[in-house]
Amino acid sequence: MFDRAILHLDLDAFFVSVECLHNDALRGKPLIIGGQAGRGVVTCCSYEARRFGVHAAMPVRMALRLCPDAIVLRGDMERYTEQSRLITEIVEAEAPLFEKASIDEFYLDLSGMDRYVGCWKWSKELREKIIRESGLPISMGLSVNKLISKIGAGEAKPNGSQLVETGMEKAYIAPLSTAKIPSIGKETYRKLSFMGIRKVETLAQVPPQLLERQFGKHGRSMWKKANAIDDSPVIPYHDRQSLSAERTFQTDTIDMQELHGQLTDLCMKLSFELRQAQKLTSCVTVKIRYTDFNTYTRQSRIPYTASDQVLLRHVRELFDKLYERRQLVRLIGIRFSGLVHGHTQLSLFDASEEEVALDQALDQIRKRFGSGAVRRGSGAGDLRNGVF
Repeated sequence: MFDRAILHLDLDAFFVSVECLHNDALRGKPLIIGGQAGRGVVTCCSYEARRFGVHAAMPVRMALRLCPDAIVLRGDMERYTEQSRLITEIVEAEAPLFEKASIDEFYLDLSGMDRYVGCWKWSKELREKIIRESGLPISMGLSVNKLISKIGAGEAKPNGSQLVETGMEKAYIAPLSTAKIPSIGKETYRKLSFMGIRKVETLAQVPPQLLERQFGKHGRSMWKKANAIDDSPVIPYHDRQSLSAERTFQTDTIDMQELHGQLTDLCMKLSFELRQAQKLTSCVTVKIRYTDFNTYTRQSRIPYTASDQVLLRHVRELFDKLYERRQLVRLIGIRFSGLVHGHTQLSLFDASEEEVALDQALDQIRKRFGSGAVRRGSGAGDLRNGVF
């Protein structure tokens, strides 16, 4: 019997699997999804390509050096979104409570179901139904919390399942590499390795105070995870449709440098929120309110993205087309709508290596010091914040 029962569902190499579903000739071949050869970045790759050392966020040119025979596809976000929607509908129809963590990951809270049907049996039946109705491979992990279930699903890949019995959570993850713990990236893993901490079991034995001195709050979080401690709830799924922000000037202005600077700040703030929420936008709207309170908007449909540079380019183009009256401006605003769930990497279809590296560096600074800690370009002023 589980006190809690949390199921994690994770679609295997999702973009690759969708492409193979629509083109059977791609099955069993090294396949790369992402930007085209040159300065593009790998978004997803098949297990056949991974055997050569290819991985997500790697420059495509480097991936092709490792695996010259790989097939490179640009990716079809509309197709991936539709397949994700199909699976979401299956989960929604069956699960008592679920959270859609990203375009290809779900958490389900099955607590209490053992007394009626049995969580493990029910989970296997759900997985089989998803495979049967979608044609896509999916791995799953079941345990008492989200952390262990996610790790279990990862260890079960490809297309497998893992049950971690109650009370066995710490023993299950103890022999694993610390790199298996969610939130431990390459840099943190390198630092831990330098300290002689390469296994989860070792990390669990380090005093949390020492880890906190070395890594801040993240250090204590790592210690808790290494000890299989995770009480985070499954958050009921609600699909937010838009993100927006606007700024009202204390003194109406016609200063173009100021206007462009504030648009940049708003765009950077919202694009950071998109990436943090693992969302992409397909529609950009810019809003202007003049000193006489007349308000105008203009919008543009765009390929799905969460890239700073791509979104800023569209925002500036819309503003330049919209700002025709040359009157004093009282308010400006931006809205990103048509949102879909997706990993940050989904926005890399059009990104270069340099853009990806810059976005990642800026995001690390924002996570540590706040979303307003760094900006592109200039722009400051005495403003009141709001939303529209």
